[in-house]
Amino acid sequence: GYRVAVADQYETDSGHAREIVRVVTPGTLLETSDADAQYLAAVVDGSGASGSSGSGDGYGLAFADVTTGRFLVAEADDADDALTELYRFDPVEVLPGPDVRTDDDLLGRVRERSDATLTLHETEAFAPKRAAHQVREQFGTETVDRLAVDDPAIAAAGAILAYVADTGAGVLASMTRIQAHHGDDHVTLDATTQRNLELTETMQGERDGSLFATIDHTETSAGGRLLKEWLQRPRRSLATLEQRQESVAALSTAALARDELQETLGEAYDLARLASKATHGSADARDLVAVRETLSVLPAVAELVASNPEVADSPLSEIVDRPDREAAAELQETLEEAIADDPPSTVRQGELLQRGYDDDLDEVIERHDAVKEWLDTLADREKAQHGLSHVTVDRNKTDGYYIQVGKSAADGVPDHYEQIKTLKNSKRFTTDELETKEREILRLEEQRGELEYELFCELRESVAAHAELLQDVGRALATVDALASLATHAAENRWVQPDLHQGDRLAIDQGRHPVVEQTTEFVPNDVRLDEDRGFLVVTGPNMSGKSTYMRQVACIVLLAQIGSFVPAKEAEIGLVDGIFTRVGALDELAQGRSTFMVEMSELSNILHTATEESLVILDEVGRGTATYDGISIAWAATEYLHNEVQAKTLFATHYHELTGLAENLPRVANVHIAADERDGDVTFLRTVRDGPTDRSYGIHVADLAGVPGPVVDRARDVLARLREEKAIEAKGGGSNEPVQAVFDLGSGTMQTQAQAASADGGPTENDDGQSIDPETEAVLADLESIDVNTTPPIELVSKVQELQERLEKP
Repeated sequence: GYRVAVADQYETDSGHAREIVRVVTPGTLLETSDADAQYLAAVVDGSGASGSSGSGDGYGLAFADVTTGRFLVAEADDADDALTELYRFDPVEVLPGPDVRTDDDLLGRVRERSDATLTLHETEAFAPKRAAHQVREQFGTETVDRLAVDDPAIAAAGAILAYVADTGAGVLASMTRIQAHHGDDHVTLDATTQRNLELTETMQGERDGSLFATIDHTETSAGGRLLKEWLQRPRRSLATLEQRQESVAALSTAALARDELQETLGEAYDLARLASKATHGSADARDLVAVRETLSVLPAVAELVASNPEVADSPLSEIVDRPDREAAAELQETLEEAIADDPPSTVRQGELLQRGYDDDLDEVIERHDAVKEWLDTLADREKAQHGLSHVTVDRNKTDGYYIQVGKSAADGVPDHYEQIKTLKNSKRFTTDELETKEREILRLEEQRGELEYELFCELRESVAAHAELLQDVGRALATVDALASLATHAAENRWVQPDLHQGDRLAIDQGRHPVVEQTTEFVPNDVRLDEDRGFLVVTGPNMSGKSTYMRQVACIVLLAQIGSFVPAKEAEIGLVDGIFTRVGALDELAQGRSTFMVEMSELSNILHTATEESLVILDEVGRGTATYDGISIAWAATEYLHNEVQAKTLFATHYHELTGLAENLPRVANVHIAADERDGDVTFLRTVRDGPTDRSYGIHVADLAGVPGPVVDRARDVLARLREEKAIEAKGGGSNEPVQAVFDLGSGTMQTQAQAASADGGPTENDDGQSIDPETEAVLADLESIDVNTTPPIELVSKVQELQERLEKP
C-alpha cells in the first residue's frame, strides 16, 4: 500500500550523490512471490464535464500486469459496469481519471469492494491526444485501430503507460500486445454474483472452500492464474468452449498421458514474469536458468501430446504449436551454451557463464585458474621444500592471502617469510611471490567479473528482446495446465461433458454442487428450464437445501461456459449471456445501507441488466420489510421477470402465496424441497419435486439450531392453536391466570377474549367475571394497536418483548 522511492548512490568529485531511479508502487511491484495476477488499473469517465477524456459515453478502463506484460482495455456503460470489471480483475492499484476523482460515490464503492490503492496521477496523462500517441507508440497504429474502442479506454491505457514509465519500472518493453476485453463475448458476472457463488473466495474471505480452490489442480502459477481468469470471465463463444471441452475430454480419458503432462509442467517456471524481469533488467543468472529450463518444457509437452493418439487429435496439438517453437529452441540452446548450471545469485562476481561461450572470457578464466592452482598447491610445496608442518594457505578480507604456520613450527620458517599476524596457536606470513600472485588473481577476478557482467547483460537484453516469444510459450503451457486441471477434477469426481447449444433449454440430470459434494454425501437433483417452463418458484423448509440447489444450477452453467465438465449424470445447457444472483444480504451500516436497501439495490440491478438469455437466481425477495410489502414486491418482481425480462429464473421464497402464480403465468412452475415427517420427527430429504410445499418446518429448524426446549415446545403449542384458530394464552401479567388472546383474521390483530366479546357487545371481564386490572388492560390495548401485517418482523418481536416485560412487572 506504500509508494517507495529507490535511489542509487554514486561517487562524484565532491563526494557522494544519490539519484531516484525508480518509484515502487503496488501496481508496479516486480519483486513479488504472489502467484496471482497483479493488475494496475485506470478508470476514465467518458461523459465527464471536464471533457479531458475526449468523446465517448460511459467509462473506459485499462488493466496492465507489469509482472507479466499483459495489457487489456475495456468499456463499461455505467458506473456499475465499471465496478463489475474492477471487481473481476481485482487490481492492486487504481488510477482514477480527472472526473472519476471527484465522484465520491464511485470511489467509495471502489474502496468497499477492493483493497486497491487509489493513486492520483497527473491529469495530462489522461489527455486524449497525448494518451493516444503513447498507446500508438507502444503498440503500433494498426493494432490500436483494430481495438475498436472509444477515446475513454484509450485515455485509460495511455495513462497507465505514462505512469509505468514515470515510476521507472522499466517494463514497457514487456508490454508487447494490447487486447480489448469485450463484454459481448463474455458472460456478465457482477461483483455480487461472484461473491454469492464464492468463485475465488468464500463469504468469509477464505480461498479454501471456493469454487476455484476446489477445481484447481494446476502445476504452475501461470496455469492457476489462467484458470481463475476463466472462472471470473466465462465465455459465450460456442466454438471456443467446444475446443476446450474436446481437450478436457481427451485428457480426462488418457490418464497416463495426463499424469505425465502434469509432471512435466511441474518443471516450468512463470515465463511471463521472467520476461518482464528481463525487460526491466532485474533478472539474474538464475532467472535465465529458469527461462532455459522452461523453454525445454515446451518440446517435451509437445512430444507427450503427439505420442498419444487421442490427445494428439484434440485441440491440444494446436495449442502447443501456437508459439514459434523453432525460435524458442534457438533461444533455449543459446542459454544452454551460455549460462552456468549453478550460477551465483549475484551478477557481478563471475562464474555466471559457461566455458566456450566467449573466447576472451575463456582466456581470462584459464589465466585465473592457473593462478588459483598455484595458490591451491602452495601449502604442499612449502611443506616439501622447507620441511614445515601444519601449513595452510588461505584468504580473508583483512589479511588477503597468507601462509599460516603452527606455532610449534613457526620458528623454522625460511627468511623470506614476512610475519603479518600472531594468533593463539599459529602465525601468519606472506612472501613477495605470494603478494604478486595475490595482485594477479585479484586483477583477473575483477577482469572476469566485469567481462562476465557485460556478456551477461547482453544475454539478458537478448532474452528481453524475445519477451513476446516467452509470453507465447508461457501462455501455451498455462493453457495446457488449466485444461489438464479441469480434466483431473472431472476424472476424479465423475463429472460429465455437457451438451452446449445456443437455445433456451437447460436440463440437468442429477446435478450436484461442485464444492459441497466434496465434504458431504450429496443428494443429486434435476432441473429443467425451457421455453414453456422458464421460471421456477422454489419452496420448502428452512435448511432443506433450497439455496444449495439454486447455487448448484448457477455453478454448473458457469462451469460449462468455461469449457469444463460438470457435476451431473447428464447436462444440456443453453448458453447464457449473464448470471445474476440475489442472496440474503448483510447490513452495510457503515455505508448507510440496511439489509433491505442492499436487497432492493441488488434486485434493481438484476431487473435492469438481465436479458432473456440470462440466468437469474433469487434467494428470497422482500423478507427485509413488512409482510404485505414483501409479498407485493416479490409478486411484482416475479411478474416483471416473467413478462418483460423473460430470463431463466429460479426464485426461492417463503411466501407461499407466490406459488399461486403458476396458475396464471404460463412459464412459471412450482418445485419444492421434500421433507418427511413421522411421529413428530422431520427428515429433510434434499430432493426436489414438482409442486409447492405445504409447510415451512421453521419450528423444527429452531429446535435443530439449539433454541431452548421450553421455547420450542411453546412455539409448537402456539402454532397448533393458530392453525385451529383457537385462543392463545399470552403467559405473564399481573394475575395468576393466563390472559387469553386470539389472532383475529378480520382485523389482522391479536385480541383478548374479553376484547372480542366487547366488540360483540359483551362485558369486558375475564372468564371468572372479574375485571381486568388497568395495567394489563393498557398492555392489551397496545397489543391491539399493533398491525402485524405492516410491522417489520424485527420491530414486531421487539414490541412483543416490551409488552411481555410490562406484563411481568409486579
